[in-house]
Amino acid sequence: MSQTRSLDVCGLPPPEPFEQIMTALDDLPNGDLLEVRIHRQPHPLFEVLRNNGFVYNCEPTPDGVFLIRIRHQ
Repeated sequence: MSQTRSLDVCGLPPPEPFEQIMTALDDLPNGDLLEVRIHRQPHPLFEVLRNNGFVYNCEPTPDGVFLIRIRHQ
């Protein structure tokens, strides 16, 4: 059964959000979803995700942050 893992990196200075997201993805089993809350769109991350076999969706939330849902392709 798939699980959703959550990670909040709002307000962290670069490169901490990127590093924490990549660490979480290293431990993400196939089929699970990582939901990340972040205070800006991390465009460099998106290319890394695509190049490493992940798919993602990024949406703004009413509270002014972005929610990124990431899973293995």
